[in-house]
Amino acid sequence: MKNIISKIVLAFLFISMISCGKSVSEEKTEAKAEKHSEDENHIELTNEQLKNTNIEIGKAEMRSLGSEISVNGIIDVPPQGNISINIPYGGFLKYTEMLPGTKVKKGQLLAVIENPMFIDIQQNYLETLAKGEYLKTDFERQEILYNEKVSSAKVYQQAKSMYNTNRAQINAMEEKLRLIGVNLKSLKAGKVSSAVNIYSPVTGQVREVFSNIGKFVGPEDIIMDVTDAKDLHVELTVYESDITKVRTGQKIRFSLANKPESWKEAEVYLIGSGVRDDRSITVHGHLLKEYEDLWPGMFVNARIETGTSDSYTLPEDAVVRFNAKNYIFISKGSNEENGVEKHNFEMIEVKTGSSEAGIIQINPVEQELDFKTATIVLKDANTLLATAKNSEDGGGHGH
Repeated sequence: MKNIISKIVLAFLFISMISCGKSVSEEKTEAKAEKHSEDENHIELTNEQLKNTNIEIGKAEMRSLGSEISVNGIIDVPPQGNISINIPYGGFLKYTEMLPGTKVKKGQLLAVIENPMFIDIQQNYLETLAKGEYLKTDFERQEILYNEKVSSAKVYQQAKSMYNTNRAQINAMEEKLRLIGVNLKSLKAGKVSSAVNIYSPVTGQVREVFSNIGKFVGPEDIIMDVTDAKDLHVELTVYESDITKVRTGQKIRFSLANKPESWKEAEVYLIGSGVRDDRSITVHGHLLKEYEDLWPGMFVNARIETGTSDSYTLPEDAVVRFNAKNYIFISKGSNEENGVEKHNFEMIEVKTGSSEAGIIQINPVEQELDFKTATIVLKDANTLLATAKNSEDGGGHGH
């Protein structure tokens, strides 16, 4: 019996020793993992290593930045800003140097159109004009004779009617000649031409050319389209959840797909009144100045400034992104180890807000982080990130 009890006691002691051994081992492993986790976010650089970087250290600044919503859209032009060039009565395209994209000024020659009919219209005008001189003289003479009771009322009324009819014909022909672009001053001087010039009605760009030299264009045919540069605007798509934040007069910053870092400015001047099937509303933005590299139909990324708030900010170069989180590096001073001076940095997670002109809002994730006193890496933070993660892959922190 004693032997059985002794064996049971020894078994319990053995199990307890194994259990204690596992607990100690697990504690050591957890402590090691915790230390490694802490070391991952600590970087040390020697003086020599620091000299080979562009690291600059400073403080976060309190700034007033706008709260923004990000939207997409296109460059558009209203109907009155897209002008189709044609010619009444038609004709053959005799001359043009216009190509899509050509910049033009108001009054600049766009094309020359030739049509023998133009000669007939000018000839009829000159003949009617010449006849008008005789009818005017005859009317004035009949008026004098009528007033002196020498001529009958019938003859006087007839002269007056013919004179007024002639004046109406002249006025109508002059409007017709102006419509097709004939210079009346030159025509009255006797210069008749089968060709007329077409001039640009606005300053802008040639959007499309639909004809070529020698081709006949009818009155209904479009020779080219010219876009008025002053009428370009941004047309943005804002979804229902954000539309209550948008007001006329708010600032818009937008960039083109091929120039994402080049920001242009506009201002909200019109908000659509109807919600489309995709729960979006159109917002129109008026350009604050003319930009030569804008074309109707271009896709844009835009930000609408919906308000302003004061917060701590850093240069965008100070914030790095890793594993879908944002981080900054805090300078922890320096220490000497084995006669070598080492500069210490700590990688801290932060939340970011809106950005403007290379400056970004930051907020702490850990409440003990005080931006008022913290010394932060403002430039070349990516070098520290690369050092930290390369060292991590190698099993330790940067030395």
